[in-house]
Amino acid sequence: GALRLRRAQADVVEALAPALPRPWRGGERLREQIQRRSRRAEAVIEPDGLRTTLRGYQRDGLAWLGFLAEAGLGGILADDMGLGKTVQLLAHLLAEKQRGRLDRPALVLAPTSLVGNWRDEAARFAPALKVLVVHGPQRHGLHEAMARHDLVITTYPLLLRDHAQLATQPFAVLVLDEAQAIKNARSRAAKLVRELDARQRIAMTGTPLENHLGELWALFDAVEPGLLGDDKHFTRFFRSPIEKHADGERQARLNRRIAPLMLRRRKEDVLAELPPKTEVVRRIELEGRQRELYETLRLAQHRRVLDEMRKRGLAQSGIVVLDALLKLRQVCCDPRLVKLDRARKVSESAKLDSLLEMLDSLVAEGRRVLVFSQFAQMLALIEHALGERKLPHQVLTGDTPGTQRAALVKRFQQGQAPLFLISLKAGGVGLNLTAADTVIHYDPWWNPAVEAQATDRAHRIGQDKPVFVYKLICAGTVEEKIQDLQQRKAELARAVLEGGSTQALRFDEGDISELFAPLQ
Repeated sequence: GALRLRRAQADVVEALAPALPRPWRGGERLREQIQRRSRRAEAVIEPDGLRTTLRGYQRDGLAWLGFLAEAGLGGILADDMGLGKTVQLLAHLLAEKQRGRLDRPALVLAPTSLVGNWRDEAARFAPALKVLVVHGPQRHGLHEAMARHDLVITTYPLLLRDHAQLATQPFAVLVLDEAQAIKNARSRAAKLVRELDARQRIAMTGTPLENHLGELWALFDAVEPGLLGDDKHFTRFFRSPIEKHADGERQARLNRRIAPLMLRRRKEDVLAELPPKTEVVRRIELEGRQRELYETLRLAQHRRVLDEMRKRGLAQSGIVVLDALLKLRQVCCDPRLVKLDRARKVSESAKLDSLLEMLDSLVAEGRRVLVFSQFAQMLALIEHALGERKLPHQVLTGDTPGTQRAALVKRFQQGQAPLFLISLKAGGVGLNLTAADTVIHYDPWWNPAVEAQATDRAHRIGQDKPVFVYKLICAGTVEEKIQDLQQRKAELARAVLEGGSTQALRFDEGDISELFAPLQ
């Protein structure tokens, strides 16, 4: 007997041919199509409405996603962090809409900390997409509106709660961001993902394989069920021979089977296309008790500031204002920084969780990372969390003896520790850390000169690699408000963030209302 396949699946068959039990024959036109595939990215047209210009490798990604859609296949986009997986997916959704194939909404499942990032990136790069964020306590009642949108964004935790509503809606594309969240195939989240109705399924992760091949099987089972057989078949034919016996032939066979459906570019692969420095603002949503604490403190501190202003006037209230803002900024970093009993009882920290997820991926990718914070106590909390994860790291603060500074720098430069935690005052200037290719500002520095000095520990003469700079901002909080305010009132922002003279504060009532506005 013969098995007939669609022409769009020709290159899949070409890649799988060595593993097939029967030979396959393709006509000249079919083989020509396969050969054209390598040139397809050069001719790909960026979709209407895309508000950016894709780099070459991103156009390759767009072409690959389009090929999968035409073939009715799912896949794994496994580019390194910072190479623009999100913008490639948004471009793909715009292209699908342009082709008339976005007749149902697309669904993005993401970690809670990345909901704001997806919303903002869609508004920035693909404003033509009608976006619905299903998140937070106000989400009830939004599910019935999903069909009227192009893109629905929700989270893995809410999938567990809202599965009944999500399962009734057919989707054009299902996007699994940070898909390592379902690497345990037996987890409830992984099982519920497989039950969702979607024509195309795309997993996004910079670390498709962290511990064992079973994780890779789980991802492919979520996006293209049956490609690698069931769990027992995969373990018998691939996982055990490869992991236990280093079977090179089975490894090569597995590579051939998954190659058409997984696109992975390392930073090193696309160096020529990357700018010397790429800056990314990652907006993080406060959740649960941390969000409640922020709102409680915001109300109390706003009242305190208004009382002080009534008693002493606006010009003489600077010290109280700075202290109130400091407490709110500390809640954003980690509630344990706030010197209040009720705050220390709150263990949730959305920003710390987001940082740790990033560092897990970055270390797995072989990146060398600098993490800056102005709070030495925050660095201690990060250090403790890294110790629990057994991630090698070192720390430099104002308490580090001068005799140890040079040794720490040398150790990092020689590659003995991938993570270097640094307090801004101790390490913002005077250090040469060109071994780093990633800089993370845990709490923001709105004075561009101060922030640039810290970033330039890595991005300086002698650096032969592109540098990625991430700024972590809690969405809707005082962090974001001061960032916006800084564009108009730099002196105010510098005083707030650097402890400058309160005489420099030129508040008006509008500034106070903006800084202490409630979370949305």
